[in-house]
Order: sequence, then C-alpha cells, then structure tokens
Amino acid sequence: MFFFKKLVGPFLMPVPFCLALVLLGLALLWLKRRQGAGKWLATLGALLLLLLGYGSVSGRLLATLERRYAPAGDVSAAAGRVRWVVVLGGGSSADEGMPAAMRLSEGSLARLVEGIRLQRQLPGSRLLLSGGSVFGSTPDAEAMRALAVELGVDPAALELDAASPDTETQAEAVRARLGAEEFYLVTSASHMPRALALFRKAGTNPTPAPTHFLTQGNPTLSPGEFFPSTGGLRSAELATYEYLGLAWAKVRGKI
Repeated sequence: MFFFKKLVGPFLMPVPFCLALVLLGLALLWLKRRQGAGKWLATLGALLLLLLGYGSVSGRLLATLERRYAPAGDVSAAAGRVRWVVVLGGGSSADEGMPAAMRLSEGSLARLVEGIRLQRQLPGSRLLLSGGSVFGSTPDAEAMRALAVELGVDPAALELDAASPDTETQAEAVRARLGAEEFYLVTSASHMPRALALFRKAGTNPTPAPTHFLTQGNPTLSPGEFFPSTGGLRSAELATYEYLGLAWAKVRGKI
C-alpha cells in the first residue's frame, strides 16, 4: 500500500497532471474525429498550469492548510507538564559526503530547529525524532539526530523512531512509546492538519506546534506577483499533496 501510494501520488500533482492533459490534447489533435476534444484538453491543461503558477491563487490554497493552527510561541509555562517534543521528518539525503545540515530537506531542517527551540524551553524534556527510510534514503530520524547533536542537544535527550516511513506509521509508533502522554507535535504547517488528525485517531495526545510556513503576509505587492512562477507551482503541489493525503486517510477511516 505504501509503495502504491508513492507510485500513484506523483501523477496527480499539478505539473504532471496538467502536462498530461496538454499532451493528451495534442495527441487527439492528430485524429480528425477528436480534434475538438483535443483543443479543449490542451487548452484546459495549459490554463490550469498557468493559473496554479500564480502565487495569489496557489498560495490561498496552501494557506487554508497552514493557517489552521498558530505557531507554538513561548511554551515555557508547560515545563514540568510536557516532557516530550515529537518532530516528524520531511525528507533527507543519503549523501554521506554532505554536512548534516545540508542533508536535511528544507522542511526537515525547519522542523528540527523548531523542535530544538521548544525542547530548550522545557527543562528535562526529550526530543523524539521520527522518520524512516524511504526508497533507500537515510532515515530522517538519523539525519536529524546528527544535526541536533552538532547544534548542542544532549544525545541523552534524544530518542529516535527510524523505522516509520509515513505519518500514519509515525502516529502508531508514538502511541506505542508515549501512550496518552501530552507532547508537542512539530511538523510543517501545511502537513499539520493531516498529521494532527492521524495522531489523534491513533489515540495520542498532541499539541500542535506548526513551523515552516510558506504563506506569509506581505503588505505590499511585488512585481513578481504579476507573473507565474515555480514558487506558485510548489505551493500548489504541497496543497494538492496534503488534500489528497487527507482524502485518502478519510476514505480508509484513519481520520
């Protein structure tokens, strides 16, 4: 099931999906009886790709996910009550020749930094770094641990879940370790709605601590906002990925 999800999912992302519409439309244009359908498909694919390239459009889609939960801020008042900070991995490289900070994806790096910040506000607390290997990569948990130690985190304050490849299995692993104990859950803001739903369904007691916000308010317009960009397509891809993940989990009764 995990392999099937990872295989089919990319075909539903905005760029492959829109390009498939364009290519199918172009192919139909060579058939005399299907030229009308070909024009419609090619036009639809091109216009959809153009529309999603605008940050004002794709950013709003992403913001509906990212703005559901506010950042954790100062959590020192929870010291003594909350003893765990759980950080979910978001990708890493297996290139051993790179420094630890460069092996983490942008999302994993932001999540780890936020997790360390929270853990330092909670004396005596521990970091549970979660993320297994996906298709031969280094487990996210191990890559995050290496950087956490370099940043001064006491190795004794670290615990790893290096076996869970996705959010659903991460939730089950955390339940097995922490039970109903309260903890701060750190992941990217766009991923938080799905992660929180899966963790709560698994019977854990998380408090959301989102980070890695890609949609942030800007009081003035910049010239770049009048043009489509790869940044807009990236926002559309992240939003699509999370909404598909939510739908898949809902269909399977996991949330």
